[in-house]
Amino acid sequence: MLAFGHANVDAAPMQFDFLKRLFGKRERPVAREMSPVPAEVKAVIVPHEPLLDEARELLRGVGASALAERVRIEWNPRMRSTAGLAYPGRALVRLNPKLREFGDEEIQRTLRHELAHLLAQDRAGRKRIEPHGAEWRRACRDLGLVDEKRTHDLPLPRRKIARRHHYRCPACAATIARVRPLRRGSACVQCCRVHNRGRYDARFRFERIEQPA
Repeated sequence: MLAFGHANVDAAPMQFDFLKRLFGKRERPVAREMSPVPAEVKAVIVPHEPLLDEARELLRGVGASALAERVRIEWNPRMRSTAGLAYPGRALVRLNPKLREFGDEEIQRTLRHELAHLLAQDRAGRKRIEPHGAEWRRACRDLGLVDEKRTHDLPLPRRKIARRHHYRCPACAATIARVRPLRRGSACVQCCRVHNRGRYDARFRFERIEQPA
């Protein structure tokens, strides 16, 4: 009896719990809190091995074997209006992934355009050269680009950025406008070429001026 009575006492709340689960309002499970997704996902710079092999072959073909061993090719999804960028000091070329929308021919042209910057500076050594000067044009021809333009005419989105930093060469009075300030000691390339064989000369250091009216 004691055992039976004890069983009945325990059975009542068990039955009540069963009926509550069957007919009562179901309790929602507590959702696991998710980490907030950042509004801006950082773009990933991706190396491109097939283009790297081609770049090395092109550079070896013009006698720049040492540069060919150091060169790197990357896709940079942060790029907007720029088709490609060259970093001679790092032997690095970065390309805009949107070039894929314009076909392989445009990728090849942009690759050679930027490689020409690396090649021109590699040949010049420590001598300062103009970004799109005679050395670059010669490098373009050696890499198979004839009459290459300084800029592309692809329909890439362009962003207007105010150029608030203005400078003037004290010798030739040439003026330039920049988005970012010049590094210390930047000089007029043209005057350095004419008067000092392309080597840096403090006489032609750019001077900061007020924004022209």
